[in-house]
Amino acid sequence: MSKAAIAEKEKLVDAFAEELKSAKAILVINYLGLTVEEVTNMRKELRDNDVKMKVIKNTYLRRAAAKAEIEGLDDTFVGPTAVIYTDNADDITEPARIVSKYEDDFDVIEIKGGMLEGKLTSREEIKELASIPGREGLLSMLVSCLQDPIRKVAYAVKAVADAKPDEGSAE
Repeated sequence: MSKAAIAEKEKLVDAFAEELKSAKAILVINYLGLTVEEVTNMRKELRDNDVKMKVIKNTYLRRAAAKAEIEGLDDTFVGPTAVIYTDNADDITEPARIVSKYEDDFDVIEIKGGMLEGKLTSREEIKELASIPGREGLLSMLVSCLQDPIRKVAYAVKAVADAKPDEGSAE
């Protein structure tokens, strides 16, 4: 192999290692068996949610993970592998939700494992995380909980006002 080719591959590994260093959520999946259209749709949905998907040779993945000082994912870099990751700290659940949905829809996708905020995560933990609403959903639930007591007080005041006879009416 030429020195230029080796340098090019080393550049690829270094660039991916930098992306992995800044990633808040990393999922490793096997997507072999999806049609081109299905992969394209999944990539589009991931991209629309600020999530990236890369398919790189396992040897390069191992090297990039080592350079990024990520340990514990080497066991997942076996067979056909895609890495899905995001550096969006606001919603680290989004990659898990999207991949989990595709795993449920297509039997060929398999979540191998991942890492969330620097902690090794199993397939089961990723599936559990996928069931949690996203940031927007959680904020909506919080607002609803905060509004509920105020709403109840308003209904009580209205009920008392409606129950009192008009003071100006003649009886």
